[in-house]
Parts: sequence; C-alpha cells; structure tokens
Amino acid sequence: MSLIQLLATSFVQNAFYAVTAVALAAGAVGYFVVLRRQAFAAHAIGHVGFAGAAGAVLLGLSPIVGLLVFCLGAGLLIGLGAASLDDRDAVVGVTLTAALGLGVLFISLYSGYANATYSILFGQILGVSWADVGLVAALSLTVLLVVSLVFRPMLFVSVDAQSAASRGLSPRMMSLLFMSLLAVTTVVAIQIVGVLLVFSLLVAPAAAAEVLTNRPLRAMGLSMALAIFSAWTGLLLGVWIGGPVSFWITALASTSYLVARLVDAMRPRAVRRAVA
Repeated sequence: MSLIQLLATSFVQNAFYAVTAVALAAGAVGYFVVLRRQAFAAHAIGHVGFAGAAGAVLLGLSPIVGLLVFCLGAGLLIGLGAASLDDRDAVVGVTLTAALGLGVLFISLYSGYANATYSILFGQILGVSWADVGLVAALSLTVLLVVSLVFRPMLFVSVDAQSAASRGLSPRMMSLLFMSLLAVTTVVAIQIVGVLLVFSLLVAPAAAAEVLTNRPLRAMGLSMALAIFSAWTGLLLGVWIGGPVSFWITALASTSYLVARLVDAMRPRAVRRAVA
C-alpha cells in the first residue's frame, strides 16, 4: 500500500485530527508549564492519570473517565497544597508516589486483556475512533478557549505573583486554573502518546520556544507550531516507516529543543542577551 493510500484510510485520518487537537492544546499549556517552572508537576499529573485509568479499567469503565477524575483531582490538590515554591516539590512528590502506588494495586487486581493497560502507558493514536476524536477535540478547544481568555492575567501571575496580587489578582486561583488546564491537556495527550511520554510533548516544544524568543505571544505560537510539526511528522513517519507513533512524536519534540539550543548557542552574544 502506498503512502497516499495509507493517508486516505479512516484510522490515519482520525489520528491526524486527534494529534492536531492535542498538539495545539499541549503547545499552549506547555508554554505556561515552562514559564512557571512546573515541569515536575506536568510529569506527576501524567503518572497520576495512569492510576485513574487503571482504576477505571478495573471497574469496567472507560479509561478516560479515570483519567479525568484523577488528573483533575491531582491538579487541584497540587494547586491548593503548593502554597509556595518551597513546598511545591514536596506536594507534587507525595501526590505522585501515592498515585503510583494505587496504579500498581489496580494493575495487580486487573486480570483482563493486557492491551488495555499497554495503551494507557504508550498511547493508541492509530486506534482512536471518530468518537474519540470528537472528545479530544472538544477538550482541546475548551483548553484553548480558556487560555485565550486568561492569557494576560495568567502571564502576569506567572512572571510576578507578588505584583499581580497587589493588583487584585489571586495567585492561588490562577494556580488552580492553570493546574486544571494542565490536567485536561494531560488527559487528551495521554490518548495520543501515553503516560510515559506525555511529558515530552508538553515540555519540549515550549522549552524550545522559550530559548528562541522572549516574547510571550510569539513563544506560545512557536510552541504550538513545534508541537504540531512533531505530531504531524511523527504520525507520518510512524505510518510510513513503522514503529510506535508516540516514539516518533516525542523524539521529534525533544530534537526541536536540542536544535533550539544549538541555534541559540550560534547566535551572536548581543542577540542572545536581547532574547534572554
């Protein structure tokens, strides 16, 4: 079968629509993940989602139900508990270890088909249905809409929380909102790249964008563009060459960061200082 014929199949088209929606949401929210230096929280919420999905499978429910409940719960818990930078890592670490313990318990109790848990860990992009595409698109569009509405206040709080508080903004409320957006984005991304690899799609494109520009809107746009490039090219390579699509996506996302660092290192010192 030729590449054109492969791209015309329904499962590849469904995958294309799904990765596009996920990449847009991950690129937008990932910018704030990097800006707020909360990559560990993004990593933790993905693993918390594993426990929720495993619990849902154990109960005979859709994994996405468990993902939503556990990821949102973990996001709110981290947002409420991490009152300052000093205790943020401790709250995230405790939440992560508790969720991993639950995930191990749920998997040990589950006696069904192993593919259900395998897809949670590594994604199932070429197995998404049209209904899955609709759900992923709806969640991603919701995330993008909220980000567009709160972009300026969230940026202000992320850069200078004390000044934002003096202007009447609530850093805690912004933190809760951000963690909720991160949780929903993690849920949709897990459908594509799985728990083990969701971290790279959320962080790598945004980190690359931050290296290349210090302008917020441009950085977010570049983050979304790099995420889309990684998703589209990774899907194409996975379909044409073979291998897990999630591997190709994460490899390309990580490579984009390495390339950004190389480009930054080759810039004249004056240009680098202006970007920084």
